[in-house]
Amino acid sequence: MLALSIAWRQCRSLWSSGEIRVLLFALILAVTATTSVSFFTDRIKSSMQTQGNVLLGADLVVNSDHAIPAAYKAEAQQRQYQTSQALEFSSMVLKGDSSELAEIKAVEAGFPLRGHLTISKRAATAKGELTSAEIPASGTVWIEPRLAQKLALKIGDEVSVGESQFKIAAFLLQEPSRGGDMFSIAPRLLMNGADVEATGLVQFGSRVKYQLLVAANSEGTEVNQAMEDYAEWLKPQLARGERVDDIRSARPEMRNALNKAQQFLGIASMVGVILAMVAMLLASIPYVQKSLDAYALMRCFGATKKLITQILLYQTLLLALVGSVIGCVLGFAAQYGLAILAGRLFLETLPAPGWMPVLLGLVTGFSTLLTVVWPQLMRLRAVPALRILRQDLEGNVHTNGIVFLPALLVLAGLVFWHAGDIKLAGIVFAALVALVVVAGFLAYAGMRLVQSFSVQNFGVIKLGLMGLRRRPILTIAQVVGLSMGLMAILLLAFVRNDLLKNWQTSLPADAPNRFVINIQADQIPGINALLTSHAIQHADIFPMVRARLISVNGKPLNVEQYKDDRAKRLAEREFNLSWAAQMQADNELVAGQWWKAEDAGKPQLSLEQGLAETLNLKLGDKLTYDVAGTQLDLTITSLRKVEWNSMHVNFFAVTPPKVLDNYAANYLTSFHLPAGKEEALNQLVRKFPNLTIINVSAVMEQLQSLLSKMSYAIEFVFGFSLLAGLAVLYAALMATREERVRESTLMRVLGASRKQVVLAMLVEFLCIGILASIVANIFTNVAAYYLATLVLDMEYQFNAWLSMQALLAAIVLVPFSAWLVARNQFNQPPRALLQSV
Repeated sequence: MLALSIAWRQCRSLWSSGEIRVLLFALILAVTATTSVSFFTDRIKSSMQTQGNVLLGADLVVNSDHAIPAAYKAEAQQRQYQTSQALEFSSMVLKGDSSELAEIKAVEAGFPLRGHLTISKRAATAKGELTSAEIPASGTVWIEPRLAQKLALKIGDEVSVGESQFKIAAFLLQEPSRGGDMFSIAPRLLMNGADVEATGLVQFGSRVKYQLLVAANSEGTEVNQAMEDYAEWLKPQLARGERVDDIRSARPEMRNALNKAQQFLGIASMVGVILAMVAMLLASIPYVQKSLDAYALMRCFGATKKLITQILLYQTLLLALVGSVIGCVLGFAAQYGLAILAGRLFLETLPAPGWMPVLLGLVTGFSTLLTVVWPQLMRLRAVPALRILRQDLEGNVHTNGIVFLPALLVLAGLVFWHAGDIKLAGIVFAALVALVVVAGFLAYAGMRLVQSFSVQNFGVIKLGLMGLRRRPILTIAQVVGLSMGLMAILLLAFVRNDLLKNWQTSLPADAPNRFVINIQADQIPGINALLTSHAIQHADIFPMVRARLISVNGKPLNVEQYKDDRAKRLAEREFNLSWAAQMQADNELVAGQWWKAEDAGKPQLSLEQGLAETLNLKLGDKLTYDVAGTQLDLTITSLRKVEWNSMHVNFFAVTPPKVLDNYAANYLTSFHLPAGKEEALNQLVRKFPNLTIINVSAVMEQLQSLLSKMSYAIEFVFGFSLLAGLAVLYAALMATREERVRESTLMRVLGASRKQVVLAMLVEFLCIGILASIVANIFTNVAAYYLATLVLDMEYQFNAWLSMQALLAAIVLVPFSAWLVARNQFNQPPRALLQSV
């Protein structure tokens, strides 16, 4: 216990004298930055997942073409999950002599499990809308406004569905679960599940989609884990025609958005870890230098290396415990303030934080202090007792870089933990390692270059350059540390800009929100003319031929050969073949050649890249389709990457013109219908009654709302990480204050003016800032390129203005921060400075 007692007394003494405050402050700040970002990103992730699940109406949905086994619901209830069931089918809705096809959805109490139904009991518009926590009462139905328009229905009217009569009780304005079935052809009619039997519509052989909706009672990351556990239990039980959907599998555009947002938040968390390690490294170097005399004195009194090692170990653990606990508390307080502000922007309360960020903060504090500071402290064991008499003696206290290998391994582990993706973490970590090597080499080369020449006429500049030469190890550490910190913040800024730009362009305000299908060839001129007369910007009208894939390279298609459920569904579904002379603007050729004008009529095929990968198809494969009983052979000559997020009409399979001329085709198009121009649709339907118009505006609004909230999350996390980075930079510069004080004292005693001392220091840190900024810019752009192309699946664009801003910021902030730390010392006379040293 002697070592522990000495360690405790020494910590108190060092705190009183101020010698340990910089290190402890850096540790607290590092843990605060890490935990606050982790707390906030954890809550944001949970909020985004919850918001995404609103589009499904649940956390997980089991879909089936037959009655769902009771065991699925029983298992969910045994796990204490919320459940609700629904079924969907198409049927005619009659009002007098008029009829209209509708998609009937029968639900039971509790539907939906996520989100709310929005209805109006006055008019078929948003006016007078209200949120309902109930479902239609037995004997009543809720209908979408477009069904009311087609049949001229109003509240209180009765309609016939099968063998039963139902009273219209409300207009259904928004149904959360419709997000999982975006392109529903017919308008919705929502009814109570208890009334289905009375309609007589669900019989043996009827085409009905059965749904089991499941939601966890927990919040945050526990929801994901709960649903993953339940899904793992379900998979072996699933029979043919059954599948499990969550927000990622049901909505590809939401999957992309959520994945990219969570990848960014992972990068933001990594920034906190990197800054933590940088602060510990820079703060530990001067702390060790200031402790040399104390341990030399202990050696004079007979302390053994073993005792000194124990004292150092206990002292490190005490510092880690105090700093980590305080950092976790401050991190929670900091994120809580941000969460309140973010909650107002999100228009709902963020989920409660979990305990994982606390564990992460403790692991970060202890691991960084032990691996980064401990090797430095171990140098003190070799301090000779003779140093008490001769200050130039340090013994064998200089170590090679191998002692920092544990710190590098810990940094790698924390980066991988935060990233949650091997590829993402690998790119960032590889860039960091390369940066450390290159920055260290350039700093060393720069100092050797300074030694090779002298500045004759600029004394202040010469003094500043000599400062770099006097402290080679510290200079290299500062350049490497500042480069890592700048790279972390710059990388976050680059990815943030690209991600926000990607979201803005992928789902613009004028994205198509109406799809028109069943267009006949002779109706195309009239439709174009009508839309043009109403000043509606519309996309091209595309042909479509229904076909089913029956063989690949002459071998009959075997659906069972695919292990993935999605691959099985894609293989056995009907495809919409189309033709085009030119590739669409939102398509990108990734393999093969697009056809030329002379290739018209040749049996060539261009496939969407994702479909080809899912079905294991490649260039040169010969596909045989069944088109209305006739076989059609096509050879894959190109693969395309399709931007499905654009909401424009796109196809998995496209042929050259004239290939499908002998097959019956209909046409479809999409366009953006501005608010207040609904009369144009009424005219379109009256003039061309065979058309089917699909309204996706409600889902578009949900998607845009979710992307907007994600953007707020990105801005908040980036801003907070930027502030944390600046604070850590300030802490790192504070660690060198005492040495700067001694130098300025000596320079003032030898006759240097206050202005000369300040300018010399600014020159020194200006050089450090410029070098660190150049290195950080180079490696940030390299890492950003690979992150964009290999991880985030976005187009990389070099941001020259952001790189220039980083360089200018380093030129201004690094010298200014150094002056801010030492400014009080510059205002004191040399005598006062000598007495304080």
